[in-house]
Amino acid sequence: MARKIEVVTPPNPAKVQALVKSVRNQIDKLDLQILKLINERASAAGEVGKIKMESGDDIFSPAREEEVLANVLEAHTKYPHGLGVSTVRAVFREIMSGSRALQKLIKVTYLGPEYSYSHLAAIERFGQAVEFVPVGSITAVFEEVNRGHADFGVVPVENSTDGRIADTLDMFMRMPQMIICSEIRLQIHHNLMAKCEAKDIRRVYSKPQAISQCRNWLGKNTPHALLTEVSSTTTAAELAQREPGAAAVASRQAAVRYGLRILFEDIQDSADNETRFAVIGHQKTAKTGNDKTTLMFRIPHSPGSLADAIGIFKSNKVNLAWIESFPSRIAKNEYIFFADFEGHIDDPKISKMLKAFHDECTEVTVLGSYPIAQISG
Repeated sequence: MARKIEVVTPPNPAKVQALVKSVRNQIDKLDLQILKLINERASAAGEVGKIKMESGDDIFSPAREEEVLANVLEAHTKYPHGLGVSTVRAVFREIMSGSRALQKLIKVTYLGPEYSYSHLAAIERFGQAVEFVPVGSITAVFEEVNRGHADFGVVPVENSTDGRIADTLDMFMRMPQMIICSEIRLQIHHNLMAKCEAKDIRRVYSKPQAISQCRNWLGKNTPHALLTEVSSTTTAAELAQREPGAAAVASRQAAVRYGLRILFEDIQDSADNETRFAVIGHQKTAKTGNDKTTLMFRIPHSPGSLADAIGIFKSNKVNLAWIESFPSRIAKNEYIFFADFEGHIDDPKISKMLKAFHDECTEVTVLGSYPIAQISG
């Protein structure tokens, strides 16, 4: 039996062009509607800003911005085949950033230079419509905020691979008046980038923490390269651009900035590599119902004192999320402890628990209550 051959008629080019034009006209109309709506939203946000300024309230409101994002992302679940969650979050982050800038252009300092992970974390929190001020050290971030040269600072607190960031904890001890008003959880994607081929790499530059987070991968895949520590991942990318046979471990954005080819993506040893950043400033953050508090406390140098302090969390049914010790600058063999726990200082249960802490500890400082961040990046 002869096989019937089906003849496929090619689409009519004129008809295809007409369909494309029709859809594009629809897109153009939607774009104008979107533009109209975001400007109406900005105008409404401006009215809120005027009221805030007249009453002396803060322009940057992490609690309100988290509420906006939560509402939008919940509504977005109705569109399962629409844009990705990260895209929607980024769009509304920039809308809020631009609206905020109409009220006041805030100044944010961070551990630079540009396209360092601290810079990326700052963009994730504040959007692009702010004045970013890169500085050379975590100490400088604290100093700039403390002196009023910047409204907020972004500092790393801990990494899921390397643990605590000692310089940040040390600065909280030196400047306990600093308030954590927000947090950022950024998934860290390390990339190996260079202008040369992988076989020609003789030196790999990066920040010590980045090298540590990729050490196994680098040992296996670049065994003959000299690992060289520099002040930042961005500096590493700059060196890789200039030096023959050099590569860098840095962010994708740094590769774009310095015209480098990404030879290998996601080379971090842990797939869940994450850094948590704190936004420091002078303002307190209202509670959202999904908050955490950071506490710094010192206990007597006596048997069982730490167990007694930690027991306060259990007896008050408060979930302890993180605890870290740091040598005290006041007395030998004494330690300062940092702890994160769920709840806000305005919650009655937390107020009761903090009173018990004051009774048990030598020194207690609440570094801030703020919304619990979702991981991004």
